[in-house]
Amino acid sequence: MTIALVLLSVIMAIVVGWLVRKTLHTAPWVEQRAVEAGPALALLPIQVGLGVFLAVATSLFALLITAYHMRMMEADWANLDLPRVLWLNSAVLVIASVAMQWTVGAARRGQIDSVRTGLVASGVASFAFLGGQIWAWQQLDATGHYSAANPAYAFFVLLTAVHGVHLLGGLAVWARATLRAMRGADFVKVRLSVELCTVYWHFLLIVWVALFGVLLYSHR
Repeated sequence: MTIALVLLSVIMAIVVGWLVRKTLHTAPWVEQRAVEAGPALALLPIQVGLGVFLAVATSLFALLITAYHMRMMEADWANLDLPRVLWLNSAVLVIASVAMQWTVGAARRGQIDSVRTGLVASGVASFAFLGGQIWAWQQLDATGHYSAANPAYAFFVLLTAVHGVHLLGGLAVWARATLRAMRGADFVKVRLSVELCTVYWHFLLIVWVALFGVLLYSHR
């Protein structure tokens, strides 16, 4: 539990440091030229927006983990038999993150066909992860660990659902980037979307590692 909170704190520190570096180390006249030059250089506002969102999301997950730890101290808490499919889901999310990293590399090299392939691969793996999470819920339901009888199940659903909703939000941006790539839109915009998606997917992977670690530790 402590390790997970430390991990999230490290994420927060990285995000805040990134924001400070982007905002304080950029001269106002450089930002002005970036705005006037168009989307090819106007990266800073979007990056800052993503950084702020990641900082807020990190705080949310840290609070959820803290609440989870406090609740499991109560007498009515009963450990769950975590579905083994969670291990498979974790591997699938790793694949999605790796595919996105490969895609951003292709985007920086200007390889649009590889970008399209990488986006599709990452999207398929991400949807497979969400499907696997629903399957895990169904497996727990089949064992009789309903939320009314065991708060551990309610927290399991809450943690995985909040993470899933964040992934769904990322998939909305992924869908737009994929459509742009398939339609042959401005490559600068495609590359920017891919870069932002890559950062977000890595963030979601790290958060899931922290959440899964908490679940494994508390239900061992």
